[in-house]
Amino acid sequence: MGAVVVVHQIAKRLGITSALGNDRQGKLALWQVIARVIDQGSRLSAVRLATSHAACDILDCESFNENDLYKNLDWLHERQAIIEQRLFKSRYKEDKPGLFLYDVTSSYLEGQDNELAAFGYNRDKKSGKKQIVVGLLCDITGNPLSIEVFEGNTSDVKTMPSQIKKAAGRFGCSEVTFVGDRGMIKNTVIDELELVDGFHYITALTKPQMQTLLTDGIIQLSLFDKEIHEVEDTEKNVRYILRRNDVRAEEIRSSRRDKLHSAQIFCEKKNVYLATHAKSKTETALKAVQDKIAQLKIDRWVSVDVDQHLREIKIKQVVEQLAEEEKLDGCYVIKTDLEKSAVDDKTVHDRYKDLAKVEWAFRISKTAELELRPINVRKEERTRAHVFVVMMAYMIVRELARLWDSVDLTVQEALNELSTLCVMELNDGSVTKINTIPKPRSSVATLVDKAKVILPELLRARGEVVATRKKLHSERKRV
Repeated sequence: MGAVVVVHQIAKRLGITSALGNDRQGKLALWQVIARVIDQGSRLSAVRLATSHAACDILDCESFNENDLYKNLDWLHERQAIIEQRLFKSRYKEDKPGLFLYDVTSSYLEGQDNELAAFGYNRDKKSGKKQIVVGLLCDITGNPLSIEVFEGNTSDVKTMPSQIKKAAGRFGCSEVTFVGDRGMIKNTVIDELELVDGFHYITALTKPQMQTLLTDGIIQLSLFDKEIHEVEDTEKNVRYILRRNDVRAEEIRSSRRDKLHSAQIFCEKKNVYLATHAKSKTETALKAVQDKIAQLKIDRWVSVDVDQHLREIKIKQVVEQLAEEEKLDGCYVIKTDLEKSAVDDKTVHDRYKDLAKVEWAFRISKTAELELRPINVRKEERTRAHVFVVMMAYMIVRELARLWDSVDLTVQEALNELSTLCVMELNDGSVTKINTIPKPRSSVATLVDKAKVILPELLRARGEVVATRKKLHSERKRV
């Protein structure tokens, strides 16, 4: 019960409670968010959680079951834009942010029936599984503002136009800079941004784009250093921020050495096979080694030869090509159309690096903390609403992580500790029953104090019985 009280008050503090509203649907949506924070699972498990955590008493709502929560997802989907707008206004009032961080991820699906499921570029390395694509829009601090779900085969760049419309329309911003990675803000997106007065971008270049700038003489290799250097292309009204990361350079070269070693081991196995199988064909072994090198993406600087007399395959590095490959190791170029008088080069660089905050949000949302997957819904509307619930839950987890930064517990461990605080029901024989909250032990009191939450002494018992419509004993497989 203690975890529910704390999470409920944090949700109220962040404006989530008021954004969802105080009617029955708003309270059910709030419970879905709270349940996602405390005990990740399906709508069925959210109902079971409510039975043991005084959900109806704390939220002051009537009884519900899993069917109510599924229907509540439909309600959430219909009102997502309004709720996001309320959250935005609650956080910023009239002082609207001028910078947005945006990134996308994918989330694979175990089944085949989700209406948004499709095969696409899978960031989870789950080949053969359909997925959905999720785009998250954050402010400069990493606080989520909006989340959107796309079909699983949607490319990164095609998710951007709707984000531009949100910033200009839903949030009413007039001066905006979008920060997105190399695959996000391409020429088509830049063209759309230029159509909206006051909209700008910060992104990074791919390695081939960097090579083109070198070839055209716009930038020079000598400018890549530990310190930031800037080059301005006045014709295109674009600024390039250049830097070299020595740590990243060594990581790339170490990876390159590992790939070469892997290719050499593979080649040696093929040579052993050729030596022990007189009828085996060198052409077949050669083709296998070439395919392996291509798979490792080292074929630009590794050559393969075969000695027909010795029946032996040899691989070697092409020194000139390797040097060409290594020259941009650890180098990166950040591109922006912001005026130099408005933002200096260091600020542009630092804002691009802020994209790590969105990556962190995805990491928390997709893994054990909030478990975006498995996505236990099939319909498009409910899939979108489920992901929206995860976004609001992340807002709470993010705030709790900040408040409990000095505590030697993870957020989940701290919530488990708070859950040990239970209510005691007082019954004097009258119709009205009261729940009293005992004095918490020191470990719980510390967490409550650091969360800046005041526990109520008494809690009215509504007497609502929350139960699942589907019973586990009838669903269990027996062996």
